[in-house]
Amino acid sequence: MAEDGTRWLDAEEQQTWRAFLWTTRLLNETLERQLQRDSGLPHTYYVILAMLSEAPGRALTMTELAAVVRSSPSRLSHAVNRLEQAGWVRRVKDPADRRTTIAELTDEGFAVLEAAAPGHVETVRRHLFDPLSREDVLRLREILRALLARLDPGSADIFGPCDSDEPTPPPTAGTR
Repeated sequence: MAEDGTRWLDAEEQQTWRAFLWTTRLLNETLERQLQRDSGLPHTYYVILAMLSEAPGRALTMTELAAVVRSSPSRLSHAVNRLEQAGWVRRVKDPADRRTTIAELTDEGFAVLEAAAPGHVETVRRHLFDPLSREDVLRLREILRALLARLDPGSADIFGPCDSDEPTPPPTAGTR
């Protein structure tokens, strides 16, 4: 520890930090380019559509949707406005509580998501999973769980079930 109390990164930690930083940045840029090129969708919109597709009734309150996509309410509202203009999402008032707005994935939005999913999942597979062994994937998942538990203690449920080696049928979180 330095005299000022700063716990500076050692050489191995610095290399790991930079590898993590560049890898996540490049992976996000690759996913963004692929979705824009093949489907004309920003990755953010794709994630919103995917999360709605996995929700019961393909609908979530705007508050729930903001939490699941890790977005501020104002940023999410802007994105949902665009998705609504495209006819892919509609907003309705909750009949039980008129103060609550529900975002619903339309059939047209689901069709857009279905068309975009194969290219997206192939890009995820090619750049994230193919270079790794099965053991590496499982280790990476556990490392990410530990990091998420520190950053967001309530986020454990985002992983969903993983009781099988069988592929998850569409839609799947983040790859649908």
